[in-house]
Amino acid sequence: MVNFVLIAVCILAGMIFKATKSIHPDAHKGINTWILYLALPAVSFKYLPKVHWTKEMFFPIAATFLIAVCCFFFMMFYSKSKGYSRRSRSTLELTSGYSNTSFIGFPLISAFYGESLLSIAIICDQTMFFALSTLGIIAAVKGGSKSGKVSAAFILKRLITFPPLLGCIAALILSQFIDFTVAEPFFDKLAATVSPLALFSVGLQLKFNGWKKLIPQMSASMLYKLIIAPAIVLAAALLLGIKGNIAKITVFEAAMPTVVTSSIIAEQFRLNTKLTNLIIGFSIIVGFLTSAIWYKVLEFIF
Repeated sequence: MVNFVLIAVCILAGMIFKATKSIHPDAHKGINTWILYLALPAVSFKYLPKVHWTKEMFFPIAATFLIAVCCFFFMMFYSKSKGYSRRSRSTLELTSGYSNTSFIGFPLISAFYGESLLSIAIICDQTMFFALSTLGIIAAVKGGSKSGKVSAAFILKRLITFPPLLGCIAALILSQFIDFTVAEPFFDKLAATVSPLALFSVGLQLKFNGWKKLIPQMSASMLYKLIIAPAIVLAAALLLGIKGNIAKITVFEAAMPTVVTSSIIAEQFRLNTKLTNLIIGFSIIVGFLTSAIWYKVLEFIF
């Protein structure tokens, strides 16, 4: 319950500050810069060196990319049927294919399953982060361009200069040669700023005027993110014979609401930030209910 309250407080604080006009209209850009260049890379250095890789861990990794790929096709057909622009389609891909595996996922997993299973959740989180830094950025770049077409060289340039991805790769490589134990308190403090600042940034950008017009897009996004995506992972687990805690946690993480970082990426690449922030806000609220339902389903099946 405490985590739920903190989520609401961070978003509401941003909305209140914006409403009182006591903060600069572009303040969220400075906050996003901190998150992208310092806080998110620190998350990689905090968790990746501690991961114990086994063959079973390939399922959470594969499941994360499976969700993103299926989301690409789902939103492609949906957007074409509705006549949406490439910009709108990319926005929906960004808000529907990537889960809030850490700030929402970690507390809920601790509450439902216990902290001992966070090691599996970390795999899901870091893989999601890597997928968002690659496939998510590709979708964002394409949607943010005027022509809708972007050269492979331009996409590669944006990828290799995206700070969170660089942090992820650096953490994977450097941890093989350097012991970062001494620096853990520093990484802890930086990583701890991600969720509250990201949610505060969402609150600064969140606007509810005209939300009724966006109900179809919001509904489609949350339908995929909260229902279809975890169902796809559950089906994959059953087909592959994956059972136990790995199956449970992987499906449960897939059922989490939209990752908050999608708002930062949407703003950076000039996508529909209004739709993105509305989906983030509503998916968090609805996600609390659907995650409880998925917990019951998973306990019954496994």
